[in-house]
Amino acid sequence: MKKVLYTLLLVVGLAFVNNAIAQDSKAKVIKLTQVEGEFTKKKLTLKPGNYIFEVKNKSVAKPVGLVVAPKGEDGKAGEHIKEGYLAKTVEKGESAQSKVVNLKPGTYTYFCPLNPTPEYTIVVK
Repeated sequence: MKKVLYTLLLVVGLAFVNNAIAQDSKAKVIKLTQVEGEFTKKKLTLKPGNYIFEVKNKSVAKPVGLVVAPKGEDGKAGEHIKEGYLAKTVEKGESAQSKVVNLKPGTYTYFCPLNPTPEYTIVVK
């Protein structure tokens, strides 16, 4: 009975892993480069869908990160999209990726809170 239960748990676990891999393979990777005080891409126009954000720290001496958030009525970032956070802070010369972020039509912002940058715009239409 224990073998059957372990086998069933293994099969279910593998199904979840395969589903996560399938979702990641359908996501488009958006590459952003950060230099001192700014991202090199100032605005993104995207179609609705799944995205993975990859940030490269080109020349910033301290670690950098990423926040993606819907734009509020005041033009500032609203509640952060947790999946948009990078897997780790990015040291000089390194890169890191976010989890899959599902963007629906609307306006979003992206910025680095660690190497403070302006808030840049993502338009999804």
